[in-house]
Amino acid sequence: MLTRKQHELLSFIQNRLEESGISPSFEEMKEALDLKSKSGVHRLISALEERGFIRRLANRARALEVIKEPESSTGKAPARVPAPALAALRPAAKAPLPAHPMPANDIIEIPFHGRIAAGLPIEALEDTATMPVPAALLGAGEHYALEVSGDSMVDAGILDGDFALVRRTDTARDGEIVVALVRGEEATLKYLRREKGMIRLDPANSAYDPQFYRPDEVQVQGKLAGLLRRYH
Repeated sequence: MLTRKQHELLSFIQNRLEESGISPSFEEMKEALDLKSKSGVHRLISALEERGFIRRLANRARALEVIKEPESSTGKAPARVPAPALAALRPAAKAPLPAHPMPANDIIEIPFHGRIAAGLPIEALEDTATMPVPAALLGAGEHYALEVSGDSMVDAGILDGDFALVRRTDTARDGEIVVALVRGEEATLKYLRREKGMIRLDPANSAYDPQFYRPDEVQVQGKLAGLLRRYH
């Protein structure tokens, strides 16, 4: 069962696709649903995607497709977003429809948890701020950002000062780059592998040695989903 806001967003997206063939931007969805930030829109879209009501078209930041509409308790389709909200966002004149949906540079805010060691583990930090991230870099699910400190993952293309975009999860397969919380106190960014009943956290730099821990000493807190880099 979808929440009221999920119903409203699904209806709004469907209306815009029927009118113009182009899915609405994050800003338009935020205004139509009277949300305070685009991160709320991102969470709603992720929830609809996970439930199989919409899907994102690959390599297009603004391309959404409605796969199905939920039935209400009366067997009818859910009510559409009120007409005034749609009218305020409707173009004044219809232009020829493009062959493909137009890209948009939608930005969302995700939690920023501070610095994480790519070398030796450091203390895990709590939420202190948010960070704007292009929506096209993130897939389904909940994400957060960390600033990389150290050079132990350079051979994986992860440099000191990069921002790691992490998808929240508590499971990972061998060979995936994860944020691992060690002994409940320290967090580190490493390859995860299991070996002889132990958890091995591997660097991507021959100058560093693998770290071995008991399974109860390591908690996966997310998987690397992307990187942002500043050039000075």
